Amino acid sequence: MHDLLPTISQQLSSILGDVHYFVPELYLSALFILVLLADLFIGKHSERYCRAIGIAGLIIVFFKDYDQWWMLLKGSGMQPLFNGMLLLHRKTVSFKAVIDLLTMLLMVYFPWDNKLASHKKGLSDLYTITIGSVLGLHLLAMATNLLSIFLAVEMVSIASYLMVAYCSETGLSAEAGLKYVLFGAASSAVLLYGISLLYGFTGSLDIWDPKFMVNLTATGSAGVGLALTLVLIGIGFKLSFVPVHFWVPDVYEGAATPVTAYLSTVPKIAAFALLINFVNAFVAVVPHPDFDFRLVLSAIGVITMIAGNFAAVAQQNVKRMLAYSSIGHTGFALMAVVTYSPQGLNSLIYYLAVYAIANIAALLLASYFSNQAGAEKVTEYKGLGFKYPIVSVCFVIVLISLTGLPVSAGFTGKLFVFSSVYSVYQQNHDVWLLALMITGAVVTVVSLFYYIKIPLNLFLRKGASSFEHDYSDKKVIFLGLVLSLLLILFGIFPNWLYEVL
Repeated sequence: MHDLLPTISQQLSSILGDVHYFVPELYLSALFILVLLADLFIGKHSERYCRAIGIAGLIIVFFKDYDQWWMLLKGSGMQPLFNGMLLLHRKTVSFKAVIDLLTMLLMVYFPWDNKLASHKKGLSDLYTITIGSVLGLHLLAMATNLLSIFLAVEMVSIASYLMVAYCSETGLSAEAGLKYVLFGAASSAVLLYGISLLYGFTGSLDIWDPKFMVNLTATGSAGVGLALTLVLIGIGFKLSFVPVHFWVPDVYEGAATPVTAYLSTVPKIAAFALLINFVNAFVAVVPHPDFDFRLVLSAIGVITMIAGNFAAVAQQNVKRMLAYSSIGHTGFALMAVVTYSPQGLNSLIYYLAVYAIANIAALLLASYFSNQAGAEKVTEYKGLGFKYPIVSVCFVIVLISLTGLPVSAGFTGKLFVFSSVYSVYQQNHDVWLLALMITGAVVTVVSLFYYIKIPLNLFLRKGASSFEHDYSDKKVIFLGLVLSLLLILFGIFPNWLYEVL
């Protein structure tokens, strides 16, 4: 017992020393409790207070992220936390800052949606759930221990289930929530089984421990391949890459549009941060001779790009089309992951940030047409460009960015990704990198075929009758304009965002 006391004292000192690197997460924990208490004590009129507290709190958290970035800049640039449970580095802070900014934007958007606004219990609970989800996403972006990875994934998953089923009084939302829970539970079980195999093979949960990799190398290739594949499938559920993408169209269509906008962007960014941390541990410490991550992720990327984009071509419902499109964008982003280079990581963060802005804007504007004109399918957009000219022009700009055409942020994002992959290809001439670049170029052309259907119906096909201009719901119009202008500005001046991230 006396021998343990110095060790316990050292561990407590180490944990307390790490706390000042954990300030944004402590603020998020306090914010979660504060929003929850505001809902409990204020009562019926708590919704706007919870929203204001949530947004103000996230602004503070964002500035604490900035402080965290400066602390790392003054130090070594990398800081293990809590005995290796979490790993903080400057790019992790960039991921977290993007997550916080996007969540602020979406919390502004939540009450503007008809489906959420009509919820009989209000949106106070949704704001609380969202803050809890952001805390989980912060932990997910920093997780490097198998235990912390699983706990963070589960924390995010539970919050996501509640968000999808929030409007459960509507049959479609309840069905979407049930499907999401079932698929999520299955993926969690697969992830946990993979983690248990890795622990059984190595006797450790710390993937950055050199002994972990040495013991894993001594294990048979079949067992290692199975364990790592199961873990990748568990992470892939959050990224929605093939073959764990089947839940995406139904869940995205059934959930309220702001929730769909959240799920299709914010958790995906944190999941990419997790994937990079996980893969880097296996590549940077001691590369495993029997499991080639570049080969596996490249194959997944190629298949995901093809499946997502070609499935989107056949869709008539706009939300389902954007759901399949998001799968294709996941495959494209995997191109940057397999470069294993700083340039690739910078390109990935930039690409995910501009994709998130464009995807949120696309769903916002699709929701506008659904609320104002009852248009859910592409063919129902006929002639609406003349009735809603500002929103329609914004929608065209957003779709140009999602396609990746000049001069838009989507174009510069894809250009940065292609450039990073090509730089690595010139060094090692890996055929899978070439396959990724060719597939990425082809599916960019394919995406034009389904994105262009919306502008064609808006402006080039006549509706049932002539329309007068309609500028109702000015808040949505204003937000759509702001997001569209951002996509143009980041397309013309990409360094404004690229160098900050």
